[in-house]
Amino acid sequence: MRNHASALLQTGKVNQLVARTGRGEMVARDFFQRDPLSCARDLIGCELNWSSCAGLIVETEAYNAIGDEASHCFVRPSARAFVERNQAGAAYVYFNYGVHWMLNVLVKGDENGFVLIRALEPTRGIALMRKRRDVHEVHQLCSGPGKLTQALAITGRHDEMDLCGKENHCFRERLQPIQVIADERIGIRRSAHLPWRFTLRDSAHVSRKVPSSRARVEGSVEVTDKICNGIPRLSLGMTE
Repeated sequence: MRNHASALLQTGKVNQLVARTGRGEMVARDFFQRDPLSCARDLIGCELNWSSCAGLIVETEAYNAIGDEASHCFVRPSARAFVERNQAGAAYVYFNYGVHWMLNVLVKGDENGFVLIRALEPTRGIALMRKRRDVHEVHQLCSGPGKLTQALAITGRHDEMDLCGKENHCFRERLQPIQVIADERIGIRRSAHLPWRFTLRDSAHVSRKVPSSRARVEGSVEVTDKICNGIPRLSLGMTE
């Protein structure tokens, strides 16, 4: 089953997949009332719905609010204040190195932190994404956090937006069984050894492929599993 789903994703036939299975229900707030690692892993395969565009999430990174030197909360009082005044599921959007906007979602529960949305496989609004990015190749439209925010026209005006409130800006549940790969995060110097980057196995839409020597399958999620309260707990083997 995984091979079939991955083949569809890798060859860009995801629109056929979505058309056949329909659209998942909107992800509820309690999904984000857990911990960043579980949320980052479980968002893989979900759909990010953003106005007239959408895409399957194929790459994420987790950032803990406490003890993670790569997290904004470690060095920025403004990020800690953001966590305090917002509820789980809020969008945390910041301008990275004065070049790209970055979309994160706030997690507040067993542990607080953020999940960075790193890459999507476009499913809807592809023509508009191409126009915004001035790129034709579908695999390059959202294959990085800065690319996807440009493709979806996400900017600082979306900071603190509730992503669990309205269907035009939300996440939708995954509908297919998948396998998730854990690897080291990208573009950071501190806490860089932690395997807190998650990707959809065999996806051609990720920002950077995981070297086979480091790839670790975190587990399969069957189509009948729910991604909220009833999801099986997979052993992440993480270190703090």
